[in-house]
Amino acid sequence: MNTHSFTLQSTHLIARPSGALFVPECATLVVSDLHLGKSDRIARRTGILVPPFENRDTLLRLETEIDATGAETVICLGDSFDDLAAGQSLDEEETLWLARLQAGRDWIWVEGNHDPGPLDLGGSHRTEVALAALTFRHIAQIGAIGEVSGHYHPKHRLGGQSRSAFLYDKDRLILPAFGTYTGGLWSDAPPLKTLFQGPFVAVLTGRKAIAVPVL
Repeated sequence: MNTHSFTLQSTHLIARPSGALFVPECATLVVSDLHLGKSDRIARRTGILVPPFENRDTLLRLETEIDATGAETVICLGDSFDDLAAGQSLDEEETLWLARLQAGRDWIWVEGNHDPGPLDLGGSHRTEVALAALTFRHIAQIGAIGEVSGHYHPKHRLGGQSRSAFLYDKDRLILPAFGTYTGGLWSDAPPLKTLFQGPFVAVLTGRKAIAVPVL
């Protein structure tokens, strides 16, 4: 198996090599920090043009995960769009593509710091979601238990290479960024060390989800 299975607060979870999380007991796929429209935002704010292909690459990988897991519910865990204007910049093909992905399943947009308001793209809009024994929100809260969040785009070094990574301990899980144009924060960065005040596990993404203990 290329995935990594683990339990958080009695809930079985599967970290997938893509950076998506699957919750089997409720057929729910969770992705964080898609940052759709980042190239558009960069162009609007700086005048710098970067290849505008991140939306289609991100949507293709998301569609692949939905098909592979048979997800009946999709939770987008905040910062799905690089800003509110980016949500309006999708072209017709991308908008229709997203509508096809939403068809026949529950789709939940959790608000992030980049996209704090609702978007006219279908689905429901929430500040956080309670599911099984877990709470899903964009930014982790110190002291929370049974929390799944995103925001920090964590990454981890292993064997001279760095990869985006899930980070988890007995109390919380932080997802990597799923979007194509996203940077990252090292797993030992101060904001993450504040949240993980003891040993935790990093699950590196790539061809295979590789779990390594972090002391």
